[in-house]
Amino acid sequence: MTGFAYRVVKGAAGKIAPEAALTADGDLVWVHLSTNNIEAQDWLGEKAGLADYIVDALTATESRPRCEAVGTGAFINLRGNVADKAALPDALASVRIWASGPRVFSAMRKPLTALDAVVDAIDAGEIGDPGDLIAKFAATITEELDPEVADLGDELDDCEADLDADQVFELRRTVTHVRVEAIRYRRFLSPQRAALEKLAALPVDWLHDDDRLHLAAAADRAARMAEELDSIRERAALMHEALTDLRAEQIDSRSLLISIVALVFLPVTFITGLYGMNVENLPYAKEPWAFDAIFGICAAIAAGVIIYFLQRHWFRR
Repeated sequence: MTGFAYRVVKGAAGKIAPEAALTADGDLVWVHLSTNNIEAQDWLGEKAGLADYIVDALTATESRPRCEAVGTGAFINLRGNVADKAALPDALASVRIWASGPRVFSAMRKPLTALDAVVDAIDAGEIGDPGDLIAKFAATITEELDPEVADLGDELDDCEADLDADQVFELRRTVTHVRVEAIRYRRFLSPQRAALEKLAALPVDWLHDDDRLHLAAAADRAARMAEELDSIRERAALMHEALTDLRAEQIDSRSLLISIVALVFLPVTFITGLYGMNVENLPYAKEPWAFDAIFGICAAIAAGVIIYFLQRHWFRR
């Protein structure tokens, strides 16, 4: 089975086997499992003795951030970054936590980058109880997501600064990417804020005042990111409309240019086509100066049409 366990007594943390954690005492007994295999799911139900609904919540394939109180315990599901984002259909992966008294069970299908920070904190003696553990998960996840949301906004700022009809296709691809990413992050950050707020308000004795403050701070940060993502989505939609308008203007401008060129050469083409007919009795067809005269007339007509368009400002975009 893939997993590990920690036991914390008076601020001193020690790593133990998951089986030993089932009977261990202390200020915090934390068991973490990877639920990519059936063995871990069976272990939670059979050896750990957790209720079926808790095992189902810890091992669910698809889940959204939420918090549920069950007696003196609580189930919390949070979404955070994973190392290999290309392997996920969604932007974030879940960490599912069940806390009841000093005992905490957590499970992940994909390892989150926040896990290393939590393990380092518990090794350094910074985590002393279940509230500290969950608050560290929440704080680390939101700290990692904050700069990514800010990067989406910066990427959109760059697109707005480089707004140019000659870069419509590149900018549209970037704006579409930003909009899709904002929607994917927003899908989880809004319920994550609600879950953290609900957890901070639960009347359980294993959550202390400082834990509630840290959870509230993480919830506030998640709310701010959700608002920023809403703003990014709206700006991306407006930017997409602006790029569509620029593209339409570019097409109109090129169509106008083509039309002007056609209008310039239309009378010239008529005259040259007329004198290009292989028939008798064309006026001045036998005169030596006929070619120069026809060429001069065509040039004069073309110049006259161009001057007319310039006076009417048809060449302006």
